[in-house]
Amino acid sequence: MEYRNVLTTCVYCGTGCRLYLEVLDGQVVGILPAKTDPVSEGKLCIKGWNAHAFIHHQDRLTKPLIRGNGRFIEAGWDEALDLVAERLTAIKEKDGPDAIGVLSSAKATNEENYLLQKFTRAVLGTNNIDHCARL
Repeated sequence: MEYRNVLTTCVYCGTGCRLYLEVLDGQVVGILPAKTDPVSEGKLCIKGWNAHAFIHHQDRLTKPLIRGNGRFIEAGWDEALDLVAERLTAIKEKDGPDAIGVLSSAKATNEENYLLQKFTRAVLGTNNIDHCARL
């Protein structure tokens, strides 16, 4: 049995609370607050305490799915990303960039969300981006 704590940042909001993932035999099994964190001062909100719940959830998607013949079919990452790029390009060319909207996730890091907003504005050419954590 191997147990370790892995220091990370909570994914649920932009506050940036630090916490430890409790890892047992390669599986995340719990959360501990980082007692010396200057942001959270060793405390966590209810979302922080449960920040690990989605990691190994049985319903979590781990491979891309592409709709085909009225159902979802497992696909490779290259195939899925090529399809997304092709369809976004087609929408942008046909209806303009403001026909596209992007919703980012509280389960992504601040850095990942920043990159998504840069991609949305610089590559897609639209300001139509929102974030679920602001609700």
